[in-house]
Amino acid sequence: MTLTQQIVTICMVILGTALTRFLPFLIFPAGKPTPKYIRYLGKVLPAAVFGLLVVYSLRNLNVFTGTHGLPELVAVSVVVGLHLWKKQMLLSIAGGTICYMLLVQYIF
Repeated sequence: MTLTQQIVTICMVILGTALTRFLPFLIFPAGKPTPKYIRYLGKVLPAAVFGLLVVYSLRNLNVFTGTHGLPELVAVSVVVGLHLWKKQMLLSIAGGTICYMLLVQYIF
């Protein structure tokens, strides 16, 4: 990259970062009520992301080879248990990931 291209790239990254930071405050000011569809998305998107993570994580699982999906089953159980107990998605995802990594690295 030439110096000009580097400067243009840096400026575009700065502009993109600034837009993503300030645009929500411009679109949804503090005194104005949040539109219904945004509140709806705020309710359904976390569950959709969680479902997408489950599908993505288990897409290549083959129960007929290797460990027969046992580490995955244990990790999914930990995720479900943590989510039912604490109801915090980040804790559930992190706990399941850590459990799976420990199982794969040290047990299976």
